[in-house]
Amino acid sequence: MPKMKTHSGAKKRFRLSGSGKIIRRRANRAHYNEHKPSTRTRRLAPEVVLSDADAKKIKKLLGK
Repeated sequence: MPKMKTHSGAKKRFRLSGSGKIIRRRANRAHYNEHKPSTRTRRLAPEVVLSDADAKKIKKLLGK
């Protein structure tokens, strides 16, 4: 049987934590940050755990 390939877009956006949860970056932090308030950019800074509803789909894309 052929092996399942990792989804290229998913591997750039998500990663697995040590406990097996999927971690993602917050949106709206990519560019034009000088026009956004510092409070907003600080709030968007930390990575967050993906919701359980989406985690199953993303794990499949990552081949986990």
